[in-house]
Amino acid sequence: MKFMLLSDIKQGHKARIVRVGGSGALRRRIFEMGIIKGTEVYIEKYAPLKDPLELIVKGYHLSLRVEEAAQITVEPI
Repeated sequence: MKFMLLSDIKQGHKARIVRVGGSGALRRRIFEMGIIKGTEVYIEKYAPLKDPLELIVKGYHLSLRVEEAAQITVEPI
């Protein structure tokens, strides 16, 4: 299996969350948004300057900054 950072997944692709890094408030906020181990995410689009990116998680749209997405390890589907 090849793991990547969520920030490296291309627009229009799916991935499964493997690990959420970071610490403190950032990590807690990511968990509160439903991004937990095993969750599938779809990369809807990147903003014109590549930051932020828009995900679909559990049926809802979510925007993350690229620096936040770089804390999340995923497995491409």
